[in-house]
Amino acid sequence: MASRAGATASASARAPLPPVVDHVATGDPVVFLTYDDGAERDPRFIDLVRARGLPVSMFLTDSVMGPGYGHFARLRAVGANLQNHTLDHPALPGLPLAAQRAQICGQQRKLAARFGVRPRLFRPPYGRHDATTLRAAAECGIAAVVLWRVTLEPDGHLTYSHGPHRLRPGDIVSVPSGEAPPLTLAERTTRLLGELEERGLKVGRLEDHVGVMSSPSGA
Repeated sequence: MASRAGATASASARAPLPPVVDHVATGDPVVFLTYDDGAERDPRFIDLVRARGLPVSMFLTDSVMGPGYGHFARLRAVGANLQNHTLDHPALPGLPLAAQRAQICGQQRKLAARFGVRPRLFRPPYGRHDATTLRAAAECGIAAVVLWRVTLEPDGHLTYSHGPHRLRPGDIVSVPSGEAPPLTLAERTTRLLGELEERGLKVGRLEDHVGVMSSPSGA
């Protein structure tokens, strides 16, 4: 009789590979704010998310978060969505399947244990991935791999990886963590919100647009 683990592995191996997205095709005037790692724990950012009702997505790395789980529990309580950014933030391309699964599935388990959530979205460290990353993500129950077109830099300015150098509907904005940035997380986000308002854009909930198809629950 096949073991339960073997059956789970067999089922997950048949899961379709998740799409890789850096932009959402939408007619709605929205962009999506995504925050990486979890190194910055600005209490004023929690107040901003609560006051503005921002449906931000937090892509969290276990080793970077350290003792900060309480901060992210409070963020989740005011409407933030918690997603997967690996256990230890390694560069994944070239690593064997087992190592990539350990990073992605391991963080799935950590977030499930800490917060009772099993993410459906995954951001690979440095935005780098290979075919093995997609297979590992599928086997861990990930529905979409999320990259970005726009970066909110530590000084509050925006940079663009490709396409027009302006915000447009459907843009995914990455907000990386920085060491002693000139502006706090709340200040950078407030500046960005001002620019969105000038362009007639709002913050959308990424999870309503990406990763909504059914997929396995993960290892």
